[in-house]
Amino acid sequence: MGLLSLAIWTPIVFGVLLLAVGRDEHSRAVRWIALIGAVIGLLVTLPLYDGFKLGTAAMQFVEKSTWIERFNVHYHLGLDGISFWFVPLTAFITVIVVIASWESITERVNQYMGAFLILSGLMIGVFCALDGLLFYVFFEATLIPMYLIIGIWGGPNKIYAAFKFFLYTLLGSLLMLVALIFLYNQSGGSFDIAVWHQLPLSSTVQTLLFFAFFAAFAVKVPMWPVHTWLPDVHVEAPTGGSAVLAAIMLKLGAYGFLRFSLPIAPDASREWAWLMIALSLVAVIYVGLVALVQKDMKKLVAYSSVAHMGFVTLGFFIFNDLGVSGGLVQMIGHGFVSAAMFLSIGVLYDRVHSREIAAYGGVVNTMPNFTVFALLFAMANCGLPGTAGFVGEWMVILGAVKANFWVGGAAATALIFGAAYTLWMFKRVYLGPVANDHVKALTDINSREFLVMLLLAIAVLAMGLYPRPFTDVMDTSVAELLKHVALSKLN
Repeated sequence: MGLLSLAIWTPIVFGVLLLAVGRDEHSRAVRWIALIGAVIGLLVTLPLYDGFKLGTAAMQFVEKSTWIERFNVHYHLGLDGISFWFVPLTAFITVIVVIASWESITERVNQYMGAFLILSGLMIGVFCALDGLLFYVFFEATLIPMYLIIGIWGGPNKIYAAFKFFLYTLLGSLLMLVALIFLYNQSGGSFDIAVWHQLPLSSTVQTLLFFAFFAAFAVKVPMWPVHTWLPDVHVEAPTGGSAVLAAIMLKLGAYGFLRFSLPIAPDASREWAWLMIALSLVAVIYVGLVALVQKDMKKLVAYSSVAHMGFVTLGFFIFNDLGVSGGLVQMIGHGFVSAAMFLSIGVLYDRVHSREIAAYGGVVNTMPNFTVFALLFAMANCGLPGTAGFVGEWMVILGAVKANFWVGGAAATALIFGAAYTLWMFKRVYLGPVANDHVKALTDINSREFLVMLLLAIAVLAMGLYPRPFTDVMDTSVAELLKHVALSKLN
């Protein structure tokens, strides 16, 4: 078993173990088993960084064995610079979520923790899969644990939110399945994604494939106007569910554009780039304005996620190194920042049981230590230089200006809106005099919550101050992808 298989199956095995043996009367032991499984899952991803070779776009840590021989389906895994960082990011966020959920989940603890560990392994599988059918299986299988997490441990309207999440994402993926079967036939019976990248496809076929993939990936990102499921799901999901959804699951769709849409349908990607850029700018500007009027903290951060992911798709479809690399860096940075924002809201919700901004005010007076972390994460959400929220957005704006000044200028307005809605929320929740008895009774974060906040703060600052390890890994793969897209256009 190679490193990638270990990264995928370690959390899944621990998750299944928890489902099999865990009981609520042994919830303390269940939590420790979950934490051990999550930490081991993170540790097995660390050798990947040491073993990753820079300067090559070739797939690394490749594992390949026959899965379904009759249809030439393989258990085929590998990483390149585009997918590499999402494996340790997923494992890291899983550890954070297990620690953050230590006390807030009191019923069916084994099922909750087990669902998160299984989800972690499945999401890593999406980033590692090099076989089209294997990718589809992992991609769709992630819906099941997240559906259960929302539907069982969510808020008052959890069933509605869970169904909306499942139906939106499943229906979008059905067209992708049709596209995968078509490519299988076109390639002479191969599900190898690398083979699909080299297929000579007509302009009409590429356009049809592009929109088939768009249906699956745009809903997952989610892009405007198919983003409406996300705020409802975030509001109803438990804190850990919101953190994983924003930090990792939204990235599955964006990653799909780079692994499928651009290399398989390069001509169509260029032809319809104007549409992708337009939809991305709507997400960046309009959804940013929508976030300004939200009264629920989770809804505000959910709309903020849609706006930030608009930067990602914008970067991908301006077709230059800065844009695509910036989109990838934005995905990673948003993973840290969005998880931190939702977990910060969870800290307040566990104490007051309200997400309404109006229910708070003057939190700094009773929770000064926590407010320091909340301020850092709020600044990162605004895109403050020196934080993870700045690097990707700045790279995308520079890349957009290089491609078209007016597109770059429009994208830059997001920095203004981001600062407006984030600081508006921070001011009303944390600053000023103590607003009511609920805030007066608040106690500052305990050692467990402090650890969660500290780990996320270190990640946010480390990436913001020294992003080179992230950009170095992806540079060659991004250049190779853009070269492939450009050559296809010439041919």
